[in-house]
Amino acid sequence: MSALSEEQQPSTSASSNSAVTESTKRQKLSRKIHIAVAGCSHGEMDKIYATLAEIERREGYKFDLLISCGDYEAVRNCGDLKHMHVPEKYRHLQSFHRYYSGESEAPILTIFVGGNHEASGYLQELPYGGWVAPKIYYLGHASVVQFAGLRIAGLSGIFNKNDYNMGHWERPPFTDHGAIVSAYHVRSVDVFRLKQLKSTDPNEPPIDIMVTHDWPAGITDYGDVKQLLRLKPYFEDDLKKNAIGNPASMTLLHVGA
Repeated sequence: MSALSEEQQPSTSASSNSAVTESTKRQKLSRKIHIAVAGCSHGEMDKIYATLAEIERREGYKFDLLISCGDYEAVRNCGDLKHMHVPEKYRHLQSFHRYYSGESEAPILTIFVGGNHEASGYLQELPYGGWVAPKIYYLGHASVVQFAGLRIAGLSGIFNKNDYNMGHWERPPFTDHGAIVSAYHVRSVDVFRLKQLKSTDPNEPPIDIMVTHDWPAGITDYGDVKQLLRLKPYFEDDLKKNAIGNPASMTLLHVGA
């Protein structure tokens, strides 16, 4: 889990000039915000929020936003567990159901993309994104939100070449095991939609933060490959073939470039 700092944009009044560019807006930012980024959540929201609370206590600031990068496991009840592509021993309610029922409330605004370990039935009800619980927002197959002057885009799922050029055909009740799996496969139409994003200012990128679950193929070129191979030596052959991750999503990091 990591924390990012960015400036927060104050809310604008109804009389604000809509023609003000993004760069001009950012010059009016009033304070820093703190964004936490979590990897696979696996339904452990209680633990994640407790960890963030400890960081807040230790560092003396409050988090404004939590971004979860997939495998969020928004499981509402035992019925949702039947729609998860995981071994039986890993099918547990965890803690999300308490936020869904209202028993608990997220202390930090949370947004997330889907991964390959999700309750496919529930997330398929929100293909374009939506609130899965108070203060917890799912970004859908592919969408964009604005937060504090930042444009945050999300792409859910993982790459599978057999389904990439198909549409989202999966429908409830997801009794077919194949549909439970293919429901979380990235589609070319979702990547295409995100590529259409434009900035109102040619000097500003159309996307400030791009969130995916699958690694963009080639992202290892920007990190410590030796350390990665020490931890996961079985990645070596795939790295040589550039076969790790989604070969299409790297282009989203350069949209508008």
